[in-house]
Amino acid sequence: MKKIYLDHAATTSTDPAVLEAMIPWFRDRFGNPSSPHTFGREGRAAVETAREKVAALLGAGPMEVVFASGGTESDTMALWGVARALRDRGNHIVVSSVEHHAVLEPCRELAGEGFEITQLPVDANGMVDPDDAARALTHRTILVSVMHANNEIGTIQPVAEIARLAHAKGIYVHTDAVQTFGHVPFTVDEIEADLLSLSAHKLYGPKGVGALFIRKGIRIAPLLRGGGQERGRRASTENVPGIVGLGRAAEVARENMAGEAAELARLRERLIEGIRERIEGLRFNGHPERRLPGNVSVSFEGVEAEPLLLTLDLMGIACSGGSACSSTSVEVSHVLSAIGREAGMARGTIRFSLGRETSEEDIDRVLEVLPPVVKRLRAAGRKGTEARQNA
Repeated sequence: MKKIYLDHAATTSTDPAVLEAMIPWFRDRFGNPSSPHTFGREGRAAVETAREKVAALLGAGPMEVVFASGGTESDTMALWGVARALRDRGNHIVVSSVEHHAVLEPCRELAGEGFEITQLPVDANGMVDPDDAARALTHRTILVSVMHANNEIGTIQPVAEIARLAHAKGIYVHTDAVQTFGHVPFTVDEIEADLLSLSAHKLYGPKGVGALFIRKGIRIAPLLRGGGQERGRRASTENVPGIVGLGRAAEVARENMAGEAAELARLRERLIEGIRERIEGLRFNGHPERRLPGNVSVSFEGVEAEPLLLTLDLMGIACSGGSACSSTSVEVSHVLSAIGREAGMARGTIRFSLGRETSEEDIDRVLEVLPPVVKRLRAAGRKGTEARQNA
């Protein structure tokens, strides 16, 4: 049985070219980039070359890229870094209600320190209204953080419009671009971001490495202290193999992104239309047009996501119930709640996220398998309900 992986929003395989670029830095070129000898200088050169590649994909300057351990650390660096650097100027931070927990949890910590956190509502498609953002800004606002695209439902936010409103009042803007970096063409100037978080393993790179773009002239308080790495902005010996892998992944993405995005969007629409034609009693989630090219989020009536996912997995199809980072939680997704999805439908939500390896045959296999599985689970659910009523 062929296994079909449709959970690329959770993580991706490591591209062979990325792995090949990384291997020497595990084995032969293992020097600490801070060391003055040849081994160290080789490591330093590799880190700086990777920095240039990441910056090129962002349309940024190399010195504006700070390496980190991943998207979560990068988000925390941005939020805590700005909050603590600018506390004398204000204590108000604005975020969207559909942010990843990597943004919401640091904000919860900051609220405990006396910061005021405003969560912006979203519409039924998961979109923030820039007018709501404008109304939320006060003379004490120091940061707005709105993700570039949602990891669960795929909606791409109007970050540039929100940024222009914030910048008119001298307020910094951060965006979590973990789902868009290397998948959707953009530059930091086009979306007018002051800080931007990204991760390698969503981009066919290794796990455990990411970066934070910090626009030149912006000051943040370091999250990690104890060394002068990353020009004093992030202490800790650099993960040279991981950073090399991130740089190579960015390079590959820059070469192939436009064609990949078009193909993923084509396959996405094939999957959406196929599901719509074959199954009744469902709702697709996210904006119908302003969305990630490979994201399909769908809620089914009368079906629980867990048995649906387990059945599909037994049939060789891997997908998820939403965010992999919260897949063990029994609570309804805060994203689905924010868009007004009723609790029963929300519990029947699954996410297919397509990637480089996804083929038309994979989509057709899903369309062959999914309808009878949903039908069978709905029938089982009705029988269970009847049995409880007659007990």
